[in-house]
Amino acid sequence: MLSFRIAARFLKSSPGQSALIMAGIAVGIATQIFVGSLITSLQADLIDAAVGSSPHVTLRAEDGGAISTLFAEDAVETEPLISTAVAVRTLSAIYAEGEDSVPLSLTGGDAAGLDTIYKLSDKLTEGSYRLAENDALVGERFADEYGVGAGDQLDLLLPDGSVASYSVSGVFDLGQGTANERFVFVDTASAADALGMSDNECSAVQIQLTDPFASSEVAPRLADAFGVEAVDWQAENEELLSGLAAQSGSSAMIQVFVLVAVALGIASTLAISAVQKTRQIGILKAIGMGDAASGRIFLWQAALLGAGGTLGGIGLGYALIWGFSFAPVPFSVRPEPTFIALSAVIGITVALLSSVIPARSTSRLDPIEVIQNG
Repeated sequence: MLSFRIAARFLKSSPGQSALIMAGIAVGIATQIFVGSLITSLQADLIDAAVGSSPHVTLRAEDGGAISTLFAEDAVETEPLISTAVAVRTLSAIYAEGEDSVPLSLTGGDAAGLDTIYKLSDKLTEGSYRLAENDALVGERFADEYGVGAGDQLDLLLPDGSVASYSVSGVFDLGQGTANERFVFVDTASAADALGMSDNECSAVQIQLTDPFASSEVAPRLADAFGVEAVDWQAENEELLSGLAAQSGSSAMIQVFVLVAVALGIASTLAISAVQKTRQIGILKAIGMGDAASGRIFLWQAALLGAGGTLGGIGLGYALIWGFSFAPVPFSVRPEPTFIALSAVIGITVALLSSVIPARSTSRLDPIEVIQNG
């Protein structure tokens, strides 16, 4: 371990320079960790807001007719990536108050099943989560605009011209303006009566997957298996996906530039150190140190600088993430242990690679020439 001890001594001989390069590495690694965690957390929140409380795949008849409620159970048995599948009955309705009227989208289904898709029980702002006969859940924006609350009667004009009366059991907030204004959830029996459907018929089967991004693969398989139309959330949110891809690309570019800056900083420091320590290296080689051993001195220097800077960067990265929790923004940054570990490995690897040129130039030194030239 002679090379290691010499490398440590060289670093101790210039503490200011060593501390400065470690600080540079720490800032680079911290920036990489913070920016990567920020983008990852933001994307996770955007995905959750877009499809966390909505179906990832929807099965429905191509002609707009009814399909079998058994497709829900069959889909779960057919596709292992499905976490939940719920048969629903959907129809439009109109709510009128004086001269004002608003079109609504009614979704009828089993309360427990709907909760697995929309997480309604966790998103109530008023009332209770209940969908007994002629119960209805309305969105927060609709409730505020028309003065509707839990316990009120809700009269809706159905497509056939009849009027259906519901008792509002609760008010929800799905975090989406359109959903909070236009969505109404009702019991499955009243929706079936309004559509003239039997107990084993439904308008659609709404499905959530363990991985939302697997929907583009799962949807075609389900469409072929059941002979129905399978609507994929990704196909309907191309702009969102393009934005996420752009974010990922910008994050990757930032991290690449940070790593390049770290690599150049380490390489330049080691190159200067190699020039400064030329005489010492020449003497060491003159007394028997081999070319490989002398080259390893700078490899060890890079490893020590990289490890010290990376550990400091991880600590600084966590500090930045913690500090961001006090920022007035509607989402939080969550550290990803796997990403942080990868950043640490990359940081140390970049440091080691940065030592290649100084190590090679040092290994080629002629000790006699160095000593003669002073």
